[in-house]
Amino acid sequence: MIRCQGLRWGAPGQPLTPAVDFELAAGSLTAVIGANGTGKSSLLKVIAGLQKPLSGKVHLDVPRRGSLSFLPQQQHLDRQFPISLQELVAAGFWGIKQTPQQRSERLQAVLEDWHLGGLEHRPLMALSGGELQRALLARMSLASAPVLLLDEPHAALDEEGQALLWKHIHAWHAEGRTLVVVCHDLAAVRQHIPNALQIKSSGCVLAPSTELIRQQPITQVA
Repeated sequence: MIRCQGLRWGAPGQPLTPAVDFELAAGSLTAVIGANGTGKSSLLKVIAGLQKPLSGKVHLDVPRRGSLSFLPQQQHLDRQFPISLQELVAAGFWGIKQTPQQRSERLQAVLEDWHLGGLEHRPLMALSGGELQRALLARMSLASAPVLLLDEPHAALDEEGQALLWKHIHAWHAEGRTLVVVCHDLAAVRQHIPNALQIKSSGCVLAPSTELIRQQPITQVA
């Protein structure tokens, strides 16, 4: 479970919302929606412990070690860093005890699952946006974290990549994991994600996604 109490976040002295309280149940699948600049990505960073809140607390009811996996936006990744796609994906093994053979077999299976076979030794700078995004998602597939935070995971993905994404999101949800997904595609949210947390300058609203999206044009981009 994720519990936020009296939470405010944003730049120092410039909170994006009043203090808010909300709870996301263990095993829930929730979209974070809202207009540009409302703090959707910042909220995920606060929950992940990567950014300090201005006030309030975030409580994660999970074991501390390896309890959370965070998918950042591509723009925060240094594509000049001299590692291969395979090395990037293999970072998902952090904290997982396996034999070298088990790791090799699992890594290859995940690469094939995300349609990355044959790209293992390609450097990050040589990857397309869609290939890099699938590599980041493949890295998340290797993690065993019960809480997954995904910041615009559909970015740069073509139709095939988006189908893979939603297949895995539903599979992770079926495993009982807690997922929070920042998504600007309201049609996809309505189709795939049962609950939504809408962020506005006046606060946050947590409700079934069909209720929140029905109140605004489906063409609106968050």
